Amino acid sequence: MDARKAFFTSLAALVTGGTMTMAHAQSFDFDRETAGQPPEGWLQGITGRGAARWIVEADATAPSAPNVLRQSGVATFAWIVRREAKLEDGFVEVKFKPLDGKEDQAGGVVWRWKDGDNYYVARANALENNVSLYYTQGGRRITIKYVDAPVAAKTWHVLRVNFAGKRVSVALDGKTYIEHEDGHIAGSGAVGLWTKADSVTAFDDFRFGPSSR
Repeated sequence: MDARKAFFTSLAALVTGGTMTMAHAQSFDFDRETAGQPPEGWLQGITGRGAARWIVEADATAPSAPNVLRQSGVATFAWIVRREAKLEDGFVEVKFKPLDGKEDQAGGVVWRWKDGDNYYVARANALENNVSLYYTQGGRRITIKYVDAPVAAKTWHVLRVNFAGKRVSVALDGKTYIEHEDGHIAGSGAVGLWTKADSVTAFDDFRFGPSSR
């Protein structure tokens, strides 16, 4: 998304009590970002130890060519968020491709992100062939649910989460694998992307918004 489009999209947000609530879905395909650099307007960091490395790179296989966002740092958990985009209820979706990793080959999304130690995360893992839902609180990742699912390596997948109140549903490639209720992290928060350990993962077409559109 270019700067002008991002600016006008942000004007669609409603500001109530100092909290930005998105009025329309937003999407980021990273194609107007500078290759070799982190994407503008994003905050990146880690939970735990290590270092994140989120860089825009050219990828001929990208669902929306030419660029993807690639995470190749090694960290307990690496994340990158759109901090100003506050959502309490809505959806977050991304296309991701697990590229490499001996310990992990994971791609995930985060929502209701308060800071680097407190947020929800759902991820799919190509080494384990499963989808999982967690909450991270006080820097500790706590498992809510695991479900077996086919996650082929070096293949593009779509991961989507819908959330409203305590209700959460997690879908991979159009199939819902997890439907659960959890109330550990309430209120609005940022949305973004996530990886684990030595995962090298490419992301494209990141979308989020206030409904399941």
